[in-house]
Amino acid sequence: MGSTGITRSSHSTHGKPAGVYYYSREKSLLTQFKARVFGVFTIFLLLFMGFLYVPFQPFETLRSLWVSSAMTSMNHQYLAKWFFNDAKIQQILDSNKPLVLGNSNPASIDMNGTNKNNGTELIDISQSGFKGYLLKVNDPGRVKVAATRYLGKIGERAEDIAKDTGAVAVINGGMFNDPQGNGSGGHPQGILMSNGRILSKDYGVSIYDVIGMNKSNVLVLGHYSLTHIKQMGIRDAVTFGPFLVVNGKPAITHGDGGWGIAPRTAIGQTKDGTILMLVIDGRQIGSLGATLKEVQDVMLEYGAYNVANLDGGASTVLYYHNQIVNHPSSPYGERHAPSFFIVK
Repeated sequence: MGSTGITRSSHSTHGKPAGVYYYSREKSLLTQFKARVFGVFTIFLLLFMGFLYVPFQPFETLRSLWVSSAMTSMNHQYLAKWFFNDAKIQQILDSNKPLVLGNSNPASIDMNGTNKNNGTELIDISQSGFKGYLLKVNDPGRVKVAATRYLGKIGERAEDIAKDTGAVAVINGGMFNDPQGNGSGGHPQGILMSNGRILSKDYGVSIYDVIGMNKSNVLVLGHYSLTHIKQMGIRDAVTFGPFLVVNGKPAITHGDGGWGIAPRTAIGQTKDGTILMLVIDGRQIGSLGATLKEVQDVMLEYGAYNVANLDGGASTVLYYHNQIVNHPSSPYGERHAPSFFIVK
């Protein structure tokens, strides 16, 4: 009891009424909450400013991946243009470009060292960030280019190509006209050759970017005229790029290649003639995709002497022994495409 006869509240502190105590405690908690929110906001703002302006790692790497991944997509370039002007975007892309190493030298491939076993081996090359597969083809003579039967109209799926040709393995091949990602897959770009015949070529072009096999079963990478293509005995070819390894030299020595993170397809050949076909899934949970630098490094790890990047993105597919091995990123499954590398 107090001197007034009124019972003192058990929650009173230092003679202060209970309501004052609770008000002070709530005010203190609110102040702490505001301070934490401000701290988080400040950290976020500093990181964001670093992302935009700071010329040091890891901000440069993050900027590069962000910009290149956005700009090499069909529908998400706005993600880069929100934050950077065109000049800055071009500067970032240019700073990561692979070196241009010229044409491969077919004579450097020792076909006498080719594994006499004509089998194939599928290797899981998944690592942190992506899932992928590498198909080794011991006999390069089994590797050819196949085209859709409906060239100029609509492409075909890898599964269709395998059934049409009797191939045991199929990967997607060269570039094609695909406006806004809604093309039919029937219109290849560059040059398309199969079994010594030119099936399609761009008109008004004097030099073609060639990824092909010659009559000696050597993977040829280069920039050639039609006359040179004939002189070199190229039997099968598509157009894409960039070339990632030429005559044993890596093209990406700085940055990530400038194409961001995405699904990838690539083809290469070791010095003893073995063909390497690589696919990497992307744009999905569990496998974001790979940079060109990562593709280059995987192929070098398995002994590639020449490597070319093929059409990737939603087109990336590997059909092997009657099933699709990877997980194409398109929500509609396999895409229709005009050209494929196959293993007979």
